[in-house]
Amino acid sequence: MRKAEIQRTTGETSVRVSLDLDGTGAYQVSTGIGFLDHMLEQLSRHSLIDLMVEAKGDLHIDQHHTTEDTGIAIGEALARALGDKRGITRYGSAYSPMDETLSRVALDISGRPYLVWKAEFTTPRLGEMDTELFEHWFQSFAVAAGITLHAECLYGQNNHHIIESLFKGLARALRIAVEIDPRKADSIPSTKGMLGGGPAAE
Repeated sequence: MRKAEIQRTTGETSVRVSLDLDGTGAYQVSTGIGFLDHMLEQLSRHSLIDLMVEAKGDLHIDQHHTTEDTGIAIGEALARALGDKRGITRYGSAYSPMDETLSRVALDISGRPYLVWKAEFTTPRLGEMDTELFEHWFQSFAVAAGITLHAECLYGQNNHHIIESLFKGLARALRIAVEIDPRKADSIPSTKGMLGGGPAAE
């Protein structure tokens, strides 16, 4: 049962997340930020990870803390659901076209968090969400999940398409990486015998 629940409470936010890696892409998301809700729904639907997110934060100040803590909580839940990562495919990548936009996402569930982000936006906001917070969500998620994550918009013009293609690409890459490899279902996919714990892990 590759499921997890996380409750993250700070002086700035309260975030509750539950997920099921072997789900069908069912979601229930409420963060108080409509555009972030839309992106997290895409993440769930296209990864087939069932996802419930309920976040309440200091939106009267800005969206920074809610965005950050939502990424952290989802990442922590993913890491907990993966356990020792036994049997997973580990690596995943996806090209995600959306009209004029094409994005590429590649990741390694390595236990070594790192984000490479190559995407630019020409508007400061989409809906009510600050576009500078998209990279911050990916960074928070990658660090908490313990994954090496490369996210790149290869080309595109429409800002909505750019970020949605990146979230969909993340979803499809995660779907591949968290799958159990039937040929090695009882093994940890590393010559070290473990994933994480330092730069020497391979």
